[in-house]
Amino acid sequence: MTDPIRIANCSGFFGDRLSAAREMVEGGPIDVLTGDWLAELTMLILARTRLKRPNGGFARTFVTQMEQVMGTCLDRGIKVVANAGGLDPDGCAEAIAEVAEKLGLHPTIAYVRGDDLLPRMAELIAADQLTHFETGEPIKDASAFLTANAYFGCWGIVDALNAGADIVVTGRTTDAAIVCGPAAWRHGWSRTDWNALAGGVAAGHVIECGTQATGGNYSFFTEVPGMVRTGFPWAEVAADGSTVFGKHDDTGGEVSVGTITSQLLYEIGGPQYLGPDVTTRFDTIQLEEVGKDRVRMSGVQGEPPPSTLKVCINRPGGFRNEMSVCLTGLDIEEKARLVEDAFWEACPFGPEDFAHVTTRLIRTDKPDPRTNEEAVAILRISVKDPEEQKVGRAFSNAVTELALATIPGYFGVGSGPAGGRPFGVYEPACVPAEVVPQEVVVLGGASHPVSSVIPDAKADVTPAPEPQAGVPGGATRRLPLGTVFGARSGDKGGNANLGIFARSDEGWAWLDSYLDVTRLRELLPEVASLRVDRHRLPALRSLNFVVHGLLEEGVASSTRQDAQAKSLGEWLRARVVDLPETLLP
Repeated sequence: MTDPIRIANCSGFFGDRLSAAREMVEGGPIDVLTGDWLAELTMLILARTRLKRPNGGFARTFVTQMEQVMGTCLDRGIKVVANAGGLDPDGCAEAIAEVAEKLGLHPTIAYVRGDDLLPRMAELIAADQLTHFETGEPIKDASAFLTANAYFGCWGIVDALNAGADIVVTGRTTDAAIVCGPAAWRHGWSRTDWNALAGGVAAGHVIECGTQATGGNYSFFTEVPGMVRTGFPWAEVAADGSTVFGKHDDTGGEVSVGTITSQLLYEIGGPQYLGPDVTTRFDTIQLEEVGKDRVRMSGVQGEPPPSTLKVCINRPGGFRNEMSVCLTGLDIEEKARLVEDAFWEACPFGPEDFAHVTTRLIRTDKPDPRTNEEAVAILRISVKDPEEQKVGRAFSNAVTELALATIPGYFGVGSGPAGGRPFGVYEPACVPAEVVPQEVVVLGGASHPVSSVIPDAKADVTPAPEPQAGVPGGATRRLPLGTVFGARSGDKGGNANLGIFARSDEGWAWLDSYLDVTRLRELLPEVASLRVDRHRLPALRSLNFVVHGLLEEGVASSTRQDAQAKSLGEWLRARVVDLPETLLP
């Protein structure tokens, strides 16, 4: 049995705290420094960057961080693994090598490539090897792709570390792979060690978003100390896949069953969490606090993964524009109706001429408003179309014409008249794992392939025991749902996930009996017409709902005010319901 490996996170997204790498390297003992820079939207952003700067489609902030900590990492034997390579892992590796040369350092740098399928799309489509992730229908249109990247698992990373790499850069791996990889390397896991791998994936899922595991975006943030400067997390992964989560001493935030549960619910579907290395069963996860800012996760079990890899495809979606007019005081609905009718009268194109039109009346106004801002509601009309001319100045000029001719108190928000903006459309797909091998390249040395195929083997999964408390009865009080329950929500392509959790067995019993799909639709009218899946995770005292199509064709094309559904859970918590008094704090 090898000692546990302590894997620290220093980035949860492209744009996270630049000083985090130094904080994690200098703030306490770690074995590996990792960071997650990629998301579906990030791939689109990097594609636009690469158009302006060939071979520059990677996260340059990672290179900056390496300049800050590379020497210390080499001195202390700290490995670095990051997916900051984005669309150009080779370019990222070369940039890091330039920094090393400037510093007089000599790290072994490796990168993993092969995930970029853009040059192969016509070939894969012709061979019927690319299908839609949700419908299973073949993808037939090979034109106008911006990005197409397969989600690799951990084995390319393991291979690079076995080759002696000090720094490993990847392209589009799963977020959890950058943690599971070092754990599998240290402990010598095989490709069919389902439970250990599942534990590593779950550990990676918890710390992949950085401070979201230590109090960031946590529903009960008012209970958490030091939130003005939240510390980043680490995961100490044992040989059996069990993990202790923590953070460096004297940093803000907290590590608790609540913060870890909240992050486990982030951007998931059902209990079977599919991945390229293992299917992790979230209904087997068990959590316990084992000390101050220390939570142990154990019992995680896994099953064989699918025989396919998920592919993130981004296409050009066309152009978009929107108008936002403020409606103040009395007669809000009448004002909205007049502005909308007058706008379409002034616009040279009718609503039927656009590919997509969304109209929203956002009632932020309050009765008897004490401030001007409290008197304001917003009417927003969003349009999308393949033709830039339709959504450009012809659209925005029609808004300007209304300023003196329609409602009293007219004013707009945002910038003035503008042309249409291009947007991307996200499309998830699947490709057979055997046709997408990983390639590990040691900078200045050899390269070799690593198979993406995982052999089949038997797995025996037993869900964790459910809490046995009965549903509390008795007197109730009309209060916000969030008085008792926490939530976490996010985007899954065009879908949104909404996880909600209890902090006691009695709370879970009530939540499970109360919040079904019908009730969710009543509480959140915006989802009433959409398909909603409900998943139970009793050992985590949690429910997870997947709302299909809420974000239209993905974050980059969504016309919602909250395009990534990050606040969906907090909206649910704000809804007033009849809560049993025995559950109240």
